[in-house]
Amino acid sequence: MSIWLAQLSVERWRLANAIPRGEGADAAPTVLIAETAHGPRIAAANAAGRAAGARAGMMLADARTLCPDIKTAPSDPAGDLAFLEKLALWARRWGPWGALDPPDGLIVDVTAVAHLFGGERRLLADAEAAFAARGLSARLAIAPTAGAAWALAHYGPDRAILAPDDDAAMRLAELQVAALRLDPDVLTVLRRLGLKRLGELGGVGRDALQRRFRNRKSPAANPLVRMDQLLGRVPEPLLPVLPQHVPLVERRLMEPIRHRELLDHVLRDLAADMARELEGKGQGARRLELALWRVDGEVLVRALELSAAARDPAHICRLFAAKLDDIDAGFGIELLRLRASWAEPLALDQRDIESAAEAHGTSLSACIDRLSVRLGPQAIRRPVPHASHLPERAQRWQPPLEPEPATQGELAFHQRPLKLLDRPEAIAVLYATPDGYPKAFRWRGSVREVRRVEGPERIAPEWWRERSTARLRDYYRIEDDGGRRYWIYRHGLAGDGRGDLPLWYLHGIWG
Repeated sequence: MSIWLAQLSVERWRLANAIPRGEGADAAPTVLIAETAHGPRIAAANAAGRAAGARAGMMLADARTLCPDIKTAPSDPAGDLAFLEKLALWARRWGPWGALDPPDGLIVDVTAVAHLFGGERRLLADAEAAFAARGLSARLAIAPTAGAAWALAHYGPDRAILAPDDDAAMRLAELQVAALRLDPDVLTVLRRLGLKRLGELGGVGRDALQRRFRNRKSPAANPLVRMDQLLGRVPEPLLPVLPQHVPLVERRLMEPIRHRELLDHVLRDLAADMARELEGKGQGARRLELALWRVDGEVLVRALELSAAARDPAHICRLFAAKLDDIDAGFGIELLRLRASWAEPLALDQRDIESAAEAHGTSLSACIDRLSVRLGPQAIRRPVPHASHLPERAQRWQPPLEPEPATQGELAFHQRPLKLLDRPEAIAVLYATPDGYPKAFRWRGSVREVRRVEGPERIAPEWWRERSTARLRDYYRIEDDGGRRYWIYRHGLAGDGRGDLPLWYLHGIWG
């Protein structure tokens, strides 16, 4: 079942402001606007606004020329998406799961469910009445595939039903090609080709369409893929919206508290409750959020992210202690709520605490957590190898306890210096021939005579990241007359057609 909430943004705005339908502010021409680089642009308009000529995508200045008295309100795409997710969970009353069809639709699986409501038509009527009771207008349709249901809900008659034994190609032949959920530029191409109805696509050979759109990888850019999905020839994966039960504990206080000692006492109780909640689910917290409600209505929030899953109350209290030093209780705090917005599986362990800490690395994670709270979440990082032959790209930084990412294979490098400069420094060299090894070089104001040379090691640029004019590098391990060893390279080759004469750089120093 496809559910299309064509006026989702406007109706959510009306409900949020408790405006009755068709009365007061809703009766006046009103548009929701989004700020752009060229000025305010209309994101949605109510019925009165559309009657006055306002349309989604129109600049606000153009709409004011048609209706000078038009009213505006800011659009909220993130809020609309969150509201749509809640509707997807609420719509599970008509099926086992629902999926989002952003920005203003839902898909509900009603397979083998219609008989519980007395048939498909009664199911559609029940769903339409339920949305109307919530103050939302909806168009609905039922079909064997999500694509066909979407097409009927948007471009078919009200409460359309396509049975599994119906000829879908014939039933949908008169719908517009926009019913295939294609990108605007693809629709423009099809209209220029004279293809305006779904039935007209059948008159064009698949080979011709395949040649025309063979470079389009996205389903929304290929009418053949969308048509096959609509008719059920190829599957269309959908991502269901599933409820997530977040561990949450709270304390409502009989008397507001203002002193830090009492606040720490309540926090210890909350941490103990959270530990029991997580232990019952076999989980550990990775992110915790502590919200404190003051008497004047202001809410103070302190967040904490752990390097590894944990549920030790004492550890949680120690980490939050540093974040509560700047709390201004005002006239008092009357409610505290602790929420684990991110939790991971953490097995139960009944062994000795110290041995368990050594076995699972919890002592290290506790140390990293305390350092992160003191120095900042981005201050603790560790380098990990990265699949690149270029020295400056051969490693990346990541959180200390995160597993190393899988690489494309082990790279066999030549020996690398112990110290690699952050940026290669330009040097001036003397050499016998343009492609020969250096005899001497000047670096940081001093001339160094070369006594021993090993190389070159040639490293080609990464063609998938660099431009075609990127130059090769020839690296040399050299030793000067004082026994100091360096890692230098020649950037480019003489006469390679990718620049002037090659330049030389010092990239590392051997210990």
